[in-house]
Amino acid sequence: MLRRRFIDIGANITDEVFRGVYHGSTKHPDDFEAMIKRAKQVGLLLVVFWIFESFYSTVGVQKLIITGGSLESSRQALELASTGSDLYCTVGCHPTRCSEFDNYSQGPEKYLEELIKLARSSEKVVAVGEFGLDYDRSQFCSPDVQRQYFEFQFELAVAIRKPLFLHCRSSGEDFLRILQANRKRFSTGVVHSFDGTWDQARAYIDMDLYIGINGCSLKTIENLEVVKKIPSDRLMIETDCPYCDIKPTHAGHKFVKTTFESKKKERFEEGKQVKGRNEPQNIVQVLEVIAGCRGDTVPVSNKVFNGLVCRYVFLLFKKEFKYL
Repeated sequence: MLRRRFIDIGANITDEVFRGVYHGSTKHPDDFEAMIKRAKQVGLLLVVFWIFESFYSTVGVQKLIITGGSLESSRQALELASTGSDLYCTVGCHPTRCSEFDNYSQGPEKYLEELIKLARSSEKVVAVGEFGLDYDRSQFCSPDVQRQYFEFQFELAVAIRKPLFLHCRSSGEDFLRILQANRKRFSTGVVHSFDGTWDQARAYIDMDLYIGINGCSLKTIENLEVVKKIPSDRLMIETDCPYCDIKPTHAGHKFVKTTFESKKKERFEEGKQVKGRNEPQNIVQVLEVIAGCRGDTVPVSNKVFNGLVCRYVFLLFKKEFKYL
């Protein structure tokens, strides 16, 4: 079988479910290293992931960009990135955590100042984010507060002049409006976990942004029609695991060719995936659906296409890497 290479630009591999813990309760043994091994078997080169609190292991993965989601988690991300030559990080505040600006003891301006100071402190910082809007989870932070501090963080983008790692959920019009209003304050970036319209995608591309596609981007026929139109040189793929798997009810599922055996967490079996828990190995399915809905205009076996996706990721984050 032809060796394939993938880059997952959005994998939350520090989530405790990869340690067997669900909602604070241990359901099965830690299978983090097995999960990484499975990812490498399908040709995964790099994972961009969200750092929460606790877990990290290189386990042979060649390059990692650790994504910050608050001031504290950005500090943790940089601390981890400083431990290895192939580790990098981002600095920013996720929309669901933007209330931290107002709750910061020294005020929102000082919170931003600390983010800027942190981002300037090391060349390990390669992007701003993850930041944006998330109206699906407004119970964690109101849309008004999210909008205020989404725009506020463009000060960080201006200060460090790095690509943006953007988050948009059910907030397309407001998200696009704020991006357009701040267009002169950033150069490029990626809108990850995209599930919007073609008009929105085209607007992002016109602003020199890339589009990240995962299972949540492939749910409906309308989603697939949008994915067909995204130029290959603006496309990035991700799992957003342990979320956003491609489910049998999704319109894109009919194009999945590669499946992996899984067991319910209560019947955990070593070496197999956990049913309902997405993982980086499934990145191959994302590309299969993209290829299928586009009529094999981007064949899964096409080394050149996979190489282009890899190259554009590294161009975006300004890091050279031999991926072919």
